[in-house]
Amino acid sequence: MAGLLPASAFAQTYPTQDVHLICAFPPGSGADLIVRWYGERIRPMLGGRNVIVENRVGALGNTAAVHMVRSAPDGHTIFVHGAGGVAANGHLLKNQGFDAAKSVQVAAAINKQPVMFVVAASSPIKSMADLTAHMKKRGEKGTYGTSNPYGKVAGALYMAHEKLNAVEVVYRTAPDSLNDLASGAIDFGAFDNIFAVSQQRAGRVRIIAQSLPERLEAMPEIPTFAEQGVPIRMTAFFSAMVPAATPRPVVEQINKIFNQVTGSPEGKKFLNDAASDPWVATPDEVQALFLQETKDWAEYVKIAKIEPQG
Repeated sequence: MAGLLPASAFAQTYPTQDVHLICAFPPGSGADLIVRWYGERIRPMLGGRNVIVENRVGALGNTAAVHMVRSAPDGHTIFVHGAGGVAANGHLLKNQGFDAAKSVQVAAAINKQPVMFVVAASSPIKSMADLTAHMKKRGEKGTYGTSNPYGKVAGALYMAHEKLNAVEVVYRTAPDSLNDLASGAIDFGAFDNIFAVSQQRAGRVRIIAQSLPERLEAMPEIPTFAEQGVPIRMTAFFSAMVPAATPRPVVEQINKIFNQVTGSPEGKKFLNDAASDPWVATPDEVQALFLQETKDWAEYVKIAKIEPQG
């Protein structure tokens, strides 16, 4: 019967049931806080429907992605996650279980966030030029930490550009690297923005570069890699994703709801406090970046020499 309804009817009646927001990380995680924050703020816009957050953890976020892709394409199951992570998993996993470019529609953007290079707060290194000079002196004894695919790729791109031979140390989570940064066991880390900023605020690390093409509105004092002569441009972005077959009017309605929250002063403050910039975009704009990411990650995986898992 859904196939017989005019497209406009979907937007007029949506939602017809409770809306499920899918989170790929456990309760209490940074991602979970973002999902629940948005859930609370979109609930009043859903005509009295409930918002239910489901934590589906595992396989680099792919467990949650598969659940979303296989759900009914009616807008009642929304995956709130880094769209670049979904694009990356097509190359990081031997079998993602679906073709991301054909199976996923990004309905709304939430933010833009970078990878950041950090050093210990006590380190004399204050710029990428300082870091490169230091790492060349260290030679094969140099080390750096990573904890996710974006950091791994950023580190590999830096090594390749500067012709360095440092050893990558992979941590289960970014906070696991703190003792090694403080002691000098690793020279620097390539980590996510939320970890980097929270630890800089706590006085434990210093951020020396971030990977967006432009400076963050939230932290304009942090220079980009590019302006320091290192051609690393990587944009991670949280978004609201639905199955590709979701009717366009429903996609537009979801876009409108999320954009209203993201574009509000409260949304800007929340996202800036999480070391990211709000991004209000059309479905077509954010889908275009997502599709580009599915292509870019093929090259990233080659550069970083990442072996697919699974």
